[in-house]
Amino acid sequence: MTEKSFEDLPSGDLHLREERLSGEDIYGGIFLNMKRDRVCMPDGQEAVREYLTHPGAVAIVAILDDDRVLMERQYRYPIAKSCIEIPAGKLDPKEDRLICAKRELEEETGYTANKWSYIRRIHPVISYSTEFIDIYLAEDLVPGKSHLDEEEFLDVFAAPLDQILGWIEDGEITDVKTTISAYWLDRYRRGLVSPKPIK
Repeated sequence: MTEKSFEDLPSGDLHLREERLSGEDIYGGIFLNMKRDRVCMPDGQEAVREYLTHPGAVAIVAILDDDRVLMERQYRYPIAKSCIEIPAGKLDPKEDRLICAKRELEEETGYTANKWSYIRRIHPVISYSTEFIDIYLAEDLVPGKSHLDEEEFLDVFAAPLDQILGWIEDGEITDVKTTISAYWLDRYRRGLVSPKPIK
């Protein structure tokens, strides 16, 4: 049997949607909240959906003049491991996403950028969280002094893209925003994709 192509599917997604019937808050934290909703599925049956609400975040692909990528190494408590990642941070309430990206880059690395572009939005855990991450490209960097939050400890360093891609292939980098960003940057350098310049 041959599978359909995307063009063979019904137009729209009404036949897939779940409608919320009721809901309750299970847990409220510092910035994560857990909810439990009862939903009506497309076939009329009811089911329970538990998920986390998240304010959203930004991530920054920051390119130095020598073409190396600005990176961080930070301990991530939930997986008990120090991880190699691109700079990133969560949005404050009602904060503009670009302003957040500029703030996080400077706070974590000390760098500011004269040129900003928008890459894309990703949803890292679509099965149980509302979290999104907007990824930006920062170029024409100017060094400065970082000013980390009191509870923030990290190493800042720079690495060539080939080394980052190697770490991804070897399983040293498992962070999704960093993985997607590195593969995007590789395609960008080969002229296959372009960011959206911000004026």
